[in-house]
Amino acid sequence: MLADATNWDEAAYRESIYKEREIQTRTVFRTAWAPSLNGCPETIVAASSDGSVASYSIASCISKLQFGYGNTKSLLAAEPHCFLQGHDGPTYDVKFYDNGDNTLLLSCGDDGHIRGWRWRDCTDIEVPIYLQGSHIEPVMDLMNPQFKGPWGALSPIPENNAIATDAQSGSIFSAAGDSCAYCWDLESGKVKMVFKGHSDYLHCIVARNTVNQIITGSEDGTARIWDCKSGKCIQLIDPAKDKKLKGHFSFVRCIALDASESWLACADGRSLSVWNLPSSEFISKTLTRSSLQDMVFCDNQILGVGAEPFLTRFDINGSVLSQIQCAPQSAFSVALHPSGVAAVGGYGGLIDVISQFGSHLCTFCCQYR
Repeated sequence: MLADATNWDEAAYRESIYKEREIQTRTVFRTAWAPSLNGCPETIVAASSDGSVASYSIASCISKLQFGYGNTKSLLAAEPHCFLQGHDGPTYDVKFYDNGDNTLLLSCGDDGHIRGWRWRDCTDIEVPIYLQGSHIEPVMDLMNPQFKGPWGALSPIPENNAIATDAQSGSIFSAAGDSCAYCWDLESGKVKMVFKGHSDYLHCIVARNTVNQIITGSEDGTARIWDCKSGKCIQLIDPAKDKKLKGHFSFVRCIALDASESWLACADGRSLSVWNLPSSEFISKTLTRSSLQDMVFCDNQILGVGAEPFLTRFDINGSVLSQIQCAPQSAFSVALHPSGVAAVGGYGGLIDVISQFGSHLCTFCCQYR
């Protein structure tokens, strides 16, 4: 039997194939717990590879689950409460700035912008989900600087791979693709300081606000501690200096600070190193089965996720205490709520919410418009 191709729409068919592939390869690059009045883990915000920033109600996801964890049919396609088309290209990071009515939801991405929305506008939204995207105007839009080359040509806008904040000084810090870190003044929207010294693009950044410093991790294989007053590098950390043999190369993919801002964890390639910052002392180095892609301190322990589908708990000396299987086959983010609940996001647009006792509260696939 021959099919009638008279009304065949080649463009529509091609678009449907592209859309299906995009859905299958969608990745959650960052998760962040939203502030709540009662201190409970109520809402998670996800930054994704399609440029979106979306918030999800955990209570709503749990209430819709019909089957137990482990059955692929149980993966819930969760509809976001608020959907923002944050960036042209992937969104790499989300952070919350300040608290109360002044809370801002910040995001950065591949287009070199840092944008901010009032969190209150996101929670009070009454627009149907299918009309959301650009329905809320950002109250802040910062773009990385471009530099003039020969004959006045402008350089490409470098991407922002991560952001950190210091509400006390009104500053936002960004780790950019031009090997620089930038300090932005939130009120004026202008660059206050440029931190130069890395020889390759930056993967990560954290703010050490108690001593007015930031720490950056780079593709060049080093982490650097910077003084925010002078803009100078005051300490160079090279986790792989003892194993830089011919043909070997590693980069600092992620870093984490503990609550006291005294302990620093660095993940370079397939290893985890821990440093005591007040004494500038190297504590331990541990080889890992796969590359770590995000970490967070949990009291005196470290939670890490990466290229394997596990949430791994390390002690301060780098020894593995436990491993919990999680839904994303490759995880790029772990966000820890003060209550101990962790949200792991990664490949496939999946988010796995895990209790402080290791049980899976809910696992869902981020559904978009």
